Amino acid sequence: MPYHSTPLDLAFHALSDPTRRAVVSRLAAGEVAVSALAEPFDMALPSFAQHLKVLEECGLIVSEKRGRSRWCRLVPQRFDEAADWMEAERRRWAERLDRLETYLDKTEG
Repeated sequence: MPYHSTPLDLAFHALSDPTRRAVVSRLAAGEVAVSALAEPFDMALPSFAQHLKVLEECGLIVSEKRGRSRWCRLVPQRFDEAADWMEAERRRWAERLDRLETYLDKTEG
């Protein structure tokens, strides 16, 4: 079966890396210049830029040039698909556990 990346696959791939999750957490407080965003990370700016590229390609962040600086911000709507999928899975498993509990109650008596 060929591999096809959906937006959801790309979002989860992007969020699978701790550096990218830390970037998302920082951007949750508001937009930031790339230079300031990169400061806490012990890596060269080109390496850090690759992380930003992954986040931007899947649509979780956007960046724009302002003067001599590049600024990044979150795209909150892109997180909705992942949140919706996780909530649907949570509901599905809660329903399964409820059915198991009902079954076990019936078999005990």
